[in-house]
Amino acid sequence: MSVWEDVVGQESAVAAFTAAAQAAREAAEQREAQAAAGVAPEAARGVDGARGGGAGSGATSPAGLAMTHAWLVTGPPGSGRSNAARAFAAALQCTGPVPGCGQCKPCRDVMVGSHPDVVRLTTEKLIITMDEVKTLIGEAQRRPWTGRWRVLLVEDADRMAERTTNVLLKSIEEPPPQTVWLLCTPSADDVLPTIRSRCRLVTLRIPPADAVAELLVRRDGADPELAARAARASQSHIGLARHLATDADAWERRRRLLLAPVSLRSVGDAVLAAASLVDAAETEAKEATTERDAREKAELTRALGLESDGKIPAALRAQIRQLEEDQKRRAKRARTDVLDRAMIDLLSFYRDVLITQMGSDVERVNLDLADAVDQAARTTTPEQSLARIGAIEECRSRLRSNAAPLLAVEALMVQLRPQAGA
Repeated sequence: MSVWEDVVGQESAVAAFTAAAQAAREAAEQREAQAAAGVAPEAARGVDGARGGGAGSGATSPAGLAMTHAWLVTGPPGSGRSNAARAFAAALQCTGPVPGCGQCKPCRDVMVGSHPDVVRLTTEKLIITMDEVKTLIGEAQRRPWTGRWRVLLVEDADRMAERTTNVLLKSIEEPPPQTVWLLCTPSADDVLPTIRSRCRLVTLRIPPADAVAELLVRRDGADPELAARAARASQSHIGLARHLATDADAWERRRRLLLAPVSLRSVGDAVLAAASLVDAAETEAKEATTERDAREKAELTRALGLESDGKIPAALRAQIRQLEEDQKRRAKRARTDVLDRAMIDLLSFYRDVLITQMGSDVERVNLDLADAVDQAARTTTPEQSLARIGAIEECRSRLRSNAAPLLAVEALMVQLRPQAGA
């Protein structure tokens, strides 16, 4: 099993990464041969692909695809950006017969997150902080410990503020030899043009539903029929499909969510529906974080030599307070993610309504809600469906921009309710 097994429906991206990893291996072998022959390291530096100006620099594989020092991996939510970048990192460290064999120790270590030369930065908060980026830049200055490359993987590069990204620019522009940056974002427009111009762009597509279903069966042991239904309902979003295929209650929650707007009869109903949705999101986020929060606090108090229920000395309160602030930000991110997942589901419903109104032969997403979709299609116009789709996207944008969730969802539900006389 290679490291690319879970990167589904991304054949062109996998081909580009594989060719680059092969080029990187050849460059490293050439560098090592020159060093063994007594060639000065400075003279050998040009073949390692870790310096230079953007996509055209570095070593080149027989296929003509160069290895370069910075990569920007983009793709729609759920396409597997992080998995693809992690697999590429494994292929760079691989010592097997072909890059990314998945069997050698470096490949296995990268895939489980324990390789010392692959540093991964992700966040469960709304933003990546300046301190986190400065720490990462410090890591980039180190030489590889055991592998041939020092790989810095930033999974949520779109969550950096502009001034934070500017701090990162110099390190990406002129990295140390044998350093590779991998930045993951939904779109190339999510990073500064100065960053984008210094990276090789690899764009992932929405994977086919049957490929996502096959992954759920193989990796998660899902029932094939349920996996196919989940892949379709999630619109090939791998994370959402897995949630639907493995959570027994997810389908009923989703059904209630999608049927709620069409049953609203007044602004009061819309306000109550919004409160219910936000409360449910907060409950789900709390369930996902409470146990971890308690474990982290217990570990910190133990490390500080404190009793679990004892008084905290003034000198140590700042560390406890910092942990609590981080946990609050993580809970806020979790709630936002749950609400965004709900917005994607609502988009799928009104997408089905619109294609029905337009007489399109495109397959519906929500086959189990055919009656509700048909009813909405008969009693509304395509213009109203487009307006509702726009309102959902606007709500998603407001939630990502730190708007008050309840107010954003209330405004959405008012716009989604059926018009008088409909």
